[in-house]
Amino acid sequence: MDQALSPAALTELRRPRPYPAVSVLTPTHRREPENSQDAVRLRNVVAEAKKQLEADPAVTRDRRSDLVRQLDQAVAEVDLAHAEEGLLIFAAPGEHQVWSLARTVPERVVLSDTFLTRNLVAAHASERAFWVLSVSADRISLWNGGNERVVEEHSGGFPMTRSLEDPDVERNERVGDVPSTFRDERTRQFLREADVALAALLRERHRPLYVTGDPAALALLDEVGTVGRSATHVTHGGLAHAGPEAVWQAVRPLVAAEERKEADAVARDLDAARGRKEFAAGVDEVWQNATEGRIRLLAVEENYRVTVRDDGGDHLVPAEGGDLDAREDVVDEIIERCLDTGAQVRFVPDGSLTDAQGIAGALRF
Repeated sequence: MDQALSPAALTELRRPRPYPAVSVLTPTHRREPENSQDAVRLRNVVAEAKKQLEADPAVTRDRRSDLVRQLDQAVAEVDLAHAEEGLLIFAAPGEHQVWSLARTVPERVVLSDTFLTRNLVAAHASERAFWVLSVSADRISLWNGGNERVVEEHSGGFPMTRSLEDPDVERNERVGDVPSTFRDERTRQFLREADVALAALLRERHRPLYVTGDPAALALLDEVGTVGRSATHVTHGGLAHAGPEAVWQAVRPLVAAEERKEADAVARDLDAARGRKEFAAGVDEVWQNATEGRIRLLAVEENYRVTVRDDGGDHLVPAEGGDLDAREDVVDEIIERCLDTGAQVRFVPDGSLTDAQGIAGALRF
């Protein structure tokens, strides 16, 4: 459930499928007591998906059996003990995927010829993802960071390990030539290999990088490679062998400072756009400009949600969740549309956009 939403992965998810491609969404919870009903809610929404498949005359018996099997396999892969804020299941003939989201979603079942990706795209945009590389002489670990936590990455050759035992140490001792750990050639090669592996990963999944280690380790990484030179250094040894909480606490102040810096930059950009009358505020105005592809920068408060419906004309009006034609995830619709038209999307702390009712955009024209 921890796939990376690369451009290639998103393109694959958006390609047309044989009808029906089934999208199942349900909110989940990280903590008790809110998470006590997550399993029941998941079971009920999947049952609803099966009911819709049964009732759809366009779905043949064989295809329905395949999709029911795909849904059951997907549910078996769900780990609610490590749930986040939302769960998304995609199922189509011969395939299924499960995505755990750090952003809440409405409970929904959609049968179409494509998967419903807007909630996934919005959740990915809100992550503020980053990497942490923790360096030591015998282990180099890579951590996937975002949403106030880090998880150790097991791809691209990471974690990398080696033995510190030198087969030539006895000979070197006899001639008085035992180099320090971060001066011997084996350590240099070890860090060089890590640099090459990380550079390849960053080409596919580029994001801010923090590097932790002793001063000697950080200096050697910069000397033998390239990725560390543009990274933020965190002088903190021992984290290559540590757990996720220790790594997160080491980088947390720097991540928070970067988020404040980004929020300030967004506020300045929006103020300048307002002065030039290239500014949109509120969900209705932003939605109209997003539909026309006019938004250059979209700013959304982190927990901003609103339910709307069309007023029968060209505007959105407030609605209740149970209303006919209510759109509970219009904010995610806007986010996906803006990203598709090349806009930057930035999430800012709650309360930052009070005068704009939680959502605002700087326009291209």
